Amino acid sequence: MPRTIRLLASQEVEMLVDWAAGEGWNPGFGDAAVFQAADPEGFIGAFVDGEMVAGISAVAYGDRFGFIGLYICRPDRRGEGHGRAVWDAGMARLGNRTIGLDGVVEQQPNYRRMGFQPVYETLRYSGHAVGLPGGGDIRPPTPDRLADVLAYDRGCFPAPRPAFLEGWLQPPRVALLAMKAGRICGYGVARQCREGFKVGPLFADDTET
Repeated sequence: MPRTIRLLASQEVEMLVDWAAGEGWNPGFGDAAVFQAADPEGFIGAFVDGEMVAGISAVAYGDRFGFIGLYICRPDRRGEGHGRAVWDAGMARLGNRTIGLDGVVEQQPNYRRMGFQPVYETLRYSGHAVGLPGGGDIRPPTPDRLADVLAYDRGCFPAPRPAFLEGWLQPPRVALLAMKAGRICGYGVARQCREGFKVGPLFADDTET
């Protein structure tokens, strides 16, 4: 049977998330649903005989920026070109936008061959939460602060993403704002994942915030 490339339904996106968990990527609960709600055409899969064999997320943030993620081929179907097929479909979908991705170290040479260049370093920390330090003005976002959060995020992220943040700031994720003199000076969002919790985005004016 020939390979078919098409958009993924929500249950197929969750299957892709399960594959990511099997690869040890530790995805957050409900994360993919927020991305898909923000960009319903942002998840693409390859199918053979009606079964998904590879998938990718190619989420667009407006007309100028997009992000590649969840790029996985089923282990038993690797080496057959399915991964490259969804990669090409995702890149075509994002077109002339500036495109970002998080590249694991062992895959960075492959991404360079595809035209990507490192622009920042990612450091991962893990440990046990011990509570917030005293003295700071830390509060959850309220509806009247949404416009302020969007404006602050715009200074940290390459493109506006109101549809995404409106979902991402909602429970069960825990969002907190750092305030100083009545204005936002940082914010972060924690969400439960298959092994503990993850934090992101996490932005601040400085390391003391």
